[in-house]
Amino acid sequence: MRQKPTVLVRAIVATSRLFRVEELQLRFSNGVERTYERLVGTGSGYGAVMIVALIDDQHALLVEEYCAGTDDYQLSLPKGLIEPGEDILVAANRELKEEAGYGAHHLEYLTELSLSPGYMTQKIQVVLARDLYEKRLPGDEPEPMRVERVNLRELSDLVRHAQFSEGRALAALYLARDLLVQRGVLVL
Repeated sequence: MRQKPTVLVRAIVATSRLFRVEELQLRFSNGVERTYERLVGTGSGYGAVMIVALIDDQHALLVEEYCAGTDDYQLSLPKGLIEPGEDILVAANRELKEEAGYGAHHLEYLTELSLSPGYMTQKIQVVLARDLYEKRLPGDEPEPMRVERVNLRELSDLVRHAQFSEGRALAALYLARDLLVQRGVLVL
């Protein structure tokens, strides 16, 4: 395993309501020095959760919401912040109820994903939700979210959808699909 670079200086160089920009001056094991910048969340630090919610053995739920980064309405998986002291699976079920109007009797942790590890510290926990039931909780979204279904057998079509562009959601859908195929629940 490679030796991690030595941190010579670490400083917050900019702050907003959601992010801090941290500058790192590093020395690598071969003596080369570089300055890196990364986004560091200012939130609770408890992380976030993304849910692959299966309405049946071959369809997952997507939610549509306004995304400021792309300045457009986008489809993605339900997701949100984990509250202080909240278990990952409890957070997943709460977010699913708030965003999609469903709860799940069966929740399973799948993996942790990062968005852009080269310059962001944020990671998200991926949870598979099955055996859904209708249940809506009030959330913090500024407007109701539209819910759609995606067929796990047609994920390559989803990539071409004008309103779908989130790589983490696509990775989570493929992971869930592959797991279901392995378990014999879904046949491609």
